[in-house]
Amino acid sequence: MSVAAARYSRSLVVIHWVTALAVLGAWLTAEGGREVVRNPPLLHFWLGLAVLVLVVPRLILRLAEPGPEAGPRHGWLAIGATLGHGLLYLLLIALPLTGWYAASRMGVSVPIFGLHLPAIAAPVQGRPGLIAELHENGGTFILILAGLHALMAIWHQFVLHDGRLRRMSLR
Repeated sequence: MSVAAARYSRSLVVIHWVTALAVLGAWLTAEGGREVVRNPPLLHFWLGLAVLVLVVPRLILRLAEPGPEAGPRHGWLAIGATLGHGLLYLLLIALPLTGWYAASRMGVSVPIFGLHLPAIAAPVQGRPGLIAELHENGGTFILILAGLHALMAIWHQFVLHDGRLRRMSLR
């Protein structure tokens, strides 16, 4: 087994995959337009909030636990991996926050366990604005980026044979 085949902690692996499922679920349950005001997609809101909540322990674990040794990295691949991971983390934080902002601008109250999230912006008539549009487009962008991330993991596993895909497995 190569050095790159060492694994992340079980906690980090579980958070990684639950986050991935929450992002996919949020994208699949997304709805757009003013229809959201009349029929809020609560599952979408809850999944988005779950992504935001999960990113906190994920970042803490990444900082507290040394990850597996990356093994040899090649110039542009190393730069791409660093930029890709940084952008994924940025989107994991920005998308739920921009969604919360958009819901606030549309006057949609989001109930969570009997409580309601406070509005972080004043409601408006008409379009909720640029931030809401960025949220909408960002949702598709994070899926594209996550897909590239998955393709690179598969490429490492089956073309480079360096065992990197096993780093995020539970076995």
